[in-house]
Amino acid sequence: MGALLGTKRLAVQTIDAAHRQCKAKWWWEPNSKIAIIESAAAIGLAMLPPGRFHPFDLDTFGLGKLLEAAARKGATTCLIGIGGSATNDGGFGLAHALGWQFVDDRGRLIERWIELTNLRRIIAPQKRDWFKELFVAVDVQNPLLGKYGATRIYGPQKGIQANEFEAAEICLRRLTSVYKAGIGHDFAIAPGAGAAGGLGFGLAAFANGKLLPGFDLFAEQSNLDRRLRRADLVITGEGCVDHSTLMGKGVGQIAKKCKKLKIPCIAVAGKTHTARLLRKNFNQVHALLDTTTKRDATTNAVDCLQYMVQRIALKISNSH
Repeated sequence: MGALLGTKRLAVQTIDAAHRQCKAKWWWEPNSKIAIIESAAAIGLAMLPPGRFHPFDLDTFGLGKLLEAAARKGATTCLIGIGGSATNDGGFGLAHALGWQFVDDRGRLIERWIELTNLRRIIAPQKRDWFKELFVAVDVQNPLLGKYGATRIYGPQKGIQANEFEAAEICLRRLTSVYKAGIGHDFAIAPGAGAAGGLGFGLAAFANGKLLPGFDLFAEQSNLDRRLRRADLVITGEGCVDHSTLMGKGVGQIAKKCKKLKIPCIAVAGKTHTARLLRKNFNQVHALLDTTTKRDATTNAVDCLQYMVQRIALKISNSH
């Protein structure tokens, strides 16, 4: 998006999801005063060593520094993409960074999102409108809570176990109920509120963000339909191709466009669940774990991917 809109890349010092110091990039176009922010640049799961941190100890606080940097630069419009986060805090950390206060039933300030079970009151900051327009590009349409909510669908990818779902959801449910009682809006049910561990909810509730399907936004700016019509074959992929792929993520949306245009579409992934629905949308689905061990796929992903794609290419060549 930065390239499509002719932006300059900048950087700001902040902290990652585990509150470790890091430098995060963002993009700026001074003439139109548009800022582009990728949440994963600050709180991304890929920034953390595997298995070292639990989502209960991670939050979105560091993302607030990017929003502040864009606002200080004079941005009137901010576009933020929120895929790939390590967090499941419903935007609690972000809100904290932007000046919101969360008070428990003893009058003490809550510092960790997993302690939101005791939330009694939310105090809004004086400054609540950081931009004239804040567009939140979400890659899924899930609500915040419930069977298809942030915790149960995406929590396991970040390290939340099934026996921890209830503890996480109690906190997020308390956050939304107190917010609704005090502020008067129910953003938890909005499509995309569950994106990025509930960051969609957090940006809507605490930064006046407007949730938009990120794929549609990108497809329009990049003239994707025109590019697809020129293609004989489309290859796409992500870390895990499963049922959530078809819930609004780019990979699933590309597959649906290809199917409509009758263009073959192949998905490659780290791992996959070959459900019937996936086979209906992709001509082929391949995973690294089909050809190697989990350890090798994780530590030697580039070589494993190259080997797998060579096999795919040979199979396609032989079929023609």
